[in-house]
Amino acid sequence: MDIVIRPVEPGEHEELGEITAQAYLLDGLLDFGESDAYLGELRNVGKRAAAAEVLVAVANGSVLGGVTFVPGPGPMADIAGPGEAEIRMLAVARAGRGRGAGEALVRACVDRARAVEGCGRVVLSTQRTMRAAHRVYERLGFTRTPERDWNPLPELDDIMLLTYELTL
Repeated sequence: MDIVIRPVEPGEHEELGEITAQAYLLDGLLDFGESDAYLGELRNVGKRAAAAEVLVAVANGSVLGGVTFVPGPGPMADIAGPGEAEIRMLAVARAGRGRGAGEALVRACVDRARAVEGCGRVVLSTQRTMRAAHRVYERLGFTRTPERDWNPLPELDDIMLLTYELTL
């Protein structure tokens, strides 16, 4: 089965938003479940697509998952600084897992980062429990950067995001 990585089309925004939301919900990645404020951000593909590049993995006409590629600092960047691109909101539908879609999406982001003038590094944040994603990142040469780990909700002590980087 061939997986094609391409920009999301407007007619796929809702579908990808639901794939992303369900991936986070079903994997237990939202501390507040259905009432988690981040759920709305995960579903809002249109907002992401207006500020960054949203890519989808498609096989046999079906969207398997997607990712947001942020080419540098800006409204969609969490941790990217000058000379850095960022990968955000990587998600693959349960039915599409184990087929290489996640890795293909990360590779596409790395390729795009290489094409950004002055970009020397790709960075990302991940949760401790996203072990399958960690394996993909490490297989592709990303290394942990614990000095950049951060808490998106400082008022809650137990939410710490791990960070990785890939030097291009």
